[in-house]
Amino acid sequence: MTERRSFIKSSIMGATGVAIGINAKSYASIIGANDRINLAVIGIRNQGSVHIDSWCKLKDSHNVRLKTLCDTDEQLFASRSKIVIDKTGVKPVTEWDLHKVLADKEIDAVSIVTPNHWHALAMIRACQAGKHVYVEKPAMHTIWEGRKMIEAARKYNRRVQVGLNNRSIANVREAIKFIHEGGIGEVYMARGICYKARDSFGMARDSTPPAGFHYDRWLGPAGYRPYNEKRSHYNFHWYWDTGNGDIGNTGPHQFDIARWGLNKNEHPVSVYSNGGLYGFHNDESSSKTPGVLVYGGVETYGHDKTSQETPNTQTAILKYSDGKMIEFEVRGRYTYRESSLGIDVGNVFFGSDGYLELNGSNWKAFRKREKDPFTSSKDLSKEDGTEHWANFLDAIRSGKDESLNGDINEGFFSSALPLLSNISYRLKRELHFMGGNMGMEKFVNDTEADSMLTRIYRPPYVVPNEV
Repeated sequence: MTERRSFIKSSIMGATGVAIGINAKSYASIIGANDRINLAVIGIRNQGSVHIDSWCKLKDSHNVRLKTLCDTDEQLFASRSKIVIDKTGVKPVTEWDLHKVLADKEIDAVSIVTPNHWHALAMIRACQAGKHVYVEKPAMHTIWEGRKMIEAARKYNRRVQVGLNNRSIANVREAIKFIHEGGIGEVYMARGICYKARDSFGMARDSTPPAGFHYDRWLGPAGYRPYNEKRSHYNFHWYWDTGNGDIGNTGPHQFDIARWGLNKNEHPVSVYSNGGLYGFHNDESSSKTPGVLVYGGVETYGHDKTSQETPNTQTAILKYSDGKMIEFEVRGRYTYRESSLGIDVGNVFFGSDGYLELNGSNWKAFRKREKDPFTSSKDLSKEDGTEHWANFLDAIRSGKDESLNGDINEGFFSSALPLLSNISYRLKRELHFMGGNMGMEKFVNDTEADSMLTRIYRPPYVVPNEV
C-alpha cells in the first residue's frame, strides 16, 4: 500500500502535476478512492465504543482499518480490543499516549472522543501531525479554542468533522430543507429540548488513581487537582474545568439543529441563561443506600448530596441581530415530555404559518391552529447510524471541506451557543456579544465575560496562539 501510494505520488508530481497545480501539500490531503484509510480512536470509554463500532461497520464498504485504540485508562484495552477483533478479525494496537499515536505515519485520521477539555488540543496536535480528525461534540471547551481549531484545520488542510450526527440523518436533513423552503413560513424561533432526569452522582474523598489510569495526562489542560472518582470518566461533564453540563453535553445536538433551521451562520448578539441544581439534599444526612449503575459506568444515589458544579435545570435565550432567537431548556429532574411527538431530546420550530416538531429522525409539521399535521417524515429504516462517520471518510477521499456535513466551522458556531449560555449562567446576567465580528469573538464592553472565552492552561498542555 505504501509503495503504491509513493508511485502514484511520484507520477502525479511530475510535469503533469505541475501543469494542473498539484503540490505536495494538496496531494497530502487527498486519499485515493481505493486506498485504505488507517484510523485511531482516542478515547474509548462510553461514546468511544460507539466510534469503534461505527468504524468497524464501515470496514468493507469504506475500506477503513481501525488500527489503534488510545486511552489514558489502560483497563479499557482488553474489552475494547475484543470488539474490534470480533467485528473485523484484526487485533488493534493499544496505546495510552496520544503523542505516539499521532507520530504513527500509517495513521491517516483520528477519532477524538476524549473529555471536552481535551478536544481542542488533541485536534490541533492531530492536524499538525497531518491527520484528518473526527472530533466529538461540543467541538471545544471554550470559544477561543474553537477559533484556533478552525485555524488549524485550514492551515494544515485537514478534513475536520464534528460529531453532530443529525447533520447526516436523511430525515433531519429533509426537515431542515422543508423549513428553509418556507414550509411553515418565516421561522422566527427555534426551541431546543434536553430532558434527562439524572440522580445524584454522589460524593467521594480524593484518592489515588486506579492502576493503569494515567491521571496527569487525563487532566491535561485543566488545572491540577487530586484525583477524585466523582470528577473523572463520565462524571467530568458536571464540573466546569472539564465539562459543560447537560446543556453542553447533549445540548450541542439540539443547538445545532436549531441554528441550522434558522439558517444562522453567525453568533447571536445577546444571551441570557438561568437555572440551578435542584432536587438533591444539601447535607450528609441522606440515605446511604447502594448506588445504581447508569450509563457511563458510574453510580447514582437518588437525592443524595452531590459535588456536581453544573446546573441540572437551565434555560437559555439567545437572540440574533435580526431578532430571531433560540430558546433552550434543560430539565434534569422529573418532567413530562413535550409536543405531540413526546420529545425529551429534540426541537420545535415556530414559523409565521405554523410549527414543526422534530424528535430524533421523526418530524411533523402543523399549519396554524390545525391539530393534525399536514406533512411528516418518511420511514428510512435502511439507515444504520454510521452515516456521519461514512461522510467523514468520503470527505477525506474527496479532499473537500464542503463535502463534510459537520465541518469544524459548523461545529464551532453550534458549540459556541451552550458555551455562551454557560457564561451568562455563571455570571448571573444577560450578556451582549459581538456576533457579527467573525474571528473577533468578544462581549460588548465586558472584560469579566471576555475572560471566560478562554482558560488558563496547565503546561505543557497549552493550546497555542499560533497553531
